[in-house]
Amino acid sequence: MRLLLLSNSTAPGHGPLEHARAEIADALGGARRMLFVPYAQADHDAYTAAIAGALAPLGVQVRGAHTADRPATLLEEADAVFIGGGNSFRLLTALHRHGLIPAIRAKVAAGALYMGSSAGTNMACPTLRTTNDMPIVQPPSFDALGLVPFQINPHYLDPVPGSTHMGETRAKRIAEFHEENDVPVLGLREGTWVRADQGRLTLGGVAAGAVLFGRGRAPVEYGPGADLSALLNTEPAFDNPLG
Repeated sequence: MRLLLLSNSTAPGHGPLEHARAEIADALGGARRMLFVPYAQADHDAYTAAIAGALAPLGVQVRGAHTADRPATLLEEADAVFIGGGNSFRLLTALHRHGLIPAIRAKVAAGALYMGSSAGTNMACPTLRTTNDMPIVQPPSFDALGLVPFQINPHYLDPVPGSTHMGETRAKRIAEFHEENDVPVLGLREGTWVRADQGRLTLGGVAAGAVLFGRGRAPVEYGPGADLSALLNTEPAFDNPLG
């Protein structure tokens, strides 16, 4: 599978996708017809227009999935699929409603590039369970695309030393996930991404890198260029509580 999974689509001081434009261009190869899935945000037209403008310098033609009564049929004309960020509960609900889960899986298995950012990166995982979002709607299932066998936490934030905030840190929430599930979780910091191609998974982006969490193991830090291919061999065990 060919995957490009971004932690975020917009970085400070940059326009949409600008911080990752070179990586996107390389991942696309000769692909120039992209189906954009805008369901994570409420204004589908505006969101699609913003992404089309961001990818225009690469010669990419973008069509929004929302422009067809049966969005899955538009996959026939596309050679790349991009699911953008927003609220992941709203997004997953729409993917199930429109029958896009099996359709996108099949398209990517056939060789199309899958791009995700934020909530779209969550969708590449087996389940929604490591999202940061509020459940503003109820999807019929937490099952996502399962393009990778591990979980990702986009926009990963490190604990702030000396903070007086009494809420849970992101690391604590992931620890709670591991109390119930034995599945690696890759925390992607802002400005980072992972790319899968020809059976290899590589970390890219800014120097901050990513942190990998596993049940019963200390977190492991990785920098840009790290080979994370071993994660592609993960055998996830969901609903597998400790003890």
